[in-house]
Amino acid sequence: MRILLVEDQKNMASFIKRGLEEERYAVDVAPNGEKALFLAEINTYDLIILDIMLPDTNGFSVCKDLRDSKIDAFILMLTARDDVKDKILGLKIGADDYLTKPFDFDELLARIAALLRRRRPDKSPVLKIADLELNQLTHKVVRENQEISLTAKEYSLLEYLMLNANQVVTRTHISEHVWNEGFDSLTNVIDVFINRLRNKIERGFEKKLIHSLRGTGYMLKE
Repeated sequence: MRILLVEDQKNMASFIKRGLEEERYAVDVAPNGEKALFLAEINTYDLIILDIMLPDTNGFSVCKDLRDSKIDAFILMLTARDDVKDKILGLKIGADDYLTKPFDFDELLARIAALLRRRRPDKSPVLKIADLELNQLTHKVVRENQEISLTAKEYSLLEYLMLNANQVVTRTHISEHVWNEGFDSLTNVIDVFINRLRNKIERGFEKKLIHSLRGTGYMLKE
């Protein structure tokens, strides 16, 4: 899953970005509202963490502009302002959740996970396809009761494929959700990671799950 973090305090931004990346999220950072709107227009994000106090504007204006531009990523407002009126205003103009600084990082992770699960009908943190299971809370991947060890990026790629099981996902889709802004989509990195993933979740198992569609992309299916 790919997240846009809008935070002008460098230390805070670095802390949150590092923590999210350790949890297998791809993260881009915008230090102000203008950069946030630009990145949100040219990239696809699953969730936006939006600080209210920004140097060039405020998070309320950015949130409204994002929704006016039909950007449907979840928006989690993160701020030192805990006035109830501010929370109500943020929710009214399109925010999905609100967390007050200082915050416990585990709570931030839990809120992010809860928001992202809203897009799935079952709301379960455990993704299943055939005999393959991925637990989004523990990051444990199991097939036929055999635990599979994945790197952070392999895990993110598998999670995205499982979230879109039985659907064609193009290399563009993968690069937009699994890698951050600095990724060069013209390289063969995605193909390399697909092959690594195949070796780990398919080798030794009779049923193949990752299918290539020549000239189109990939599909995870039974």
